[in-house]
Amino acid sequence: MTFTDFKIKYDRPNTVILLEGKRNVLPQDQEKLFELGKLLASKTNNIVFRSGNASGADEFFTMGVNWVDKSKMQLITPYTGHRSKYNATENSIALGTINLVEEPLVVLQSKHNKRMINLIDNYVNGMRDSVNIKSAYIIRDTIKVIGTSQIPKANFGIFYDDLKNPMQEGTGHTINICKLNNVPYCNQTNWMNWLNQN
Repeated sequence: MTFTDFKIKYDRPNTVILLEGKRNVLPQDQEKLFELGKLLASKTNNIVFRSGNASGADEFFTMGVNWVDKSKMQLITPYTGHRSKYNATENSIALGTINLVEEPLVVLQSKHNKRMINLIDNYVNGMRDSVNIKSAYIIRDTIKVIGTSQIPKANFGIFYDDLKNPMQEGTGHTINICKLNNVPYCNQTNWMNWLNQN
């Protein structure tokens, strides 16, 4: 998919595009993530970009979008005040403001991360200790893709993955949720070419 193809298909009203990835970004790639955020925000008119406010890829993508227009960025955070120093967007939704009891699909799909099943149950049942809070990040990642009754589903995902050890941890979970819900996506093997097309 070229950048022109992407714009034709996705620059439409009510479109949500994920900007996601690993916390460890190679030094030579950091500026490229920032530049992609700038490119996307400056060359599209209707898209809302969504991320999770994590350090690394999320932060570099978000900085690029915010450089152009903070109103185009939406953050879904695992708890209120998460990395508030880096949360410069006007549209931030904390997991604690979502009633997960009323979002059974979010809970069900979050449990595709088998290691987190018990922690997710504990979190949904109100346990917020230092162990169970780990599941908040996985639930947040699920919501970023499928939304909730109040948050729209994503239409496409743009990822920065570890190409030597792909599909691991939160990024791997988010990509798996995209696959499960037929949300198309690409990683840097595709989108880095967009930077050379503009």
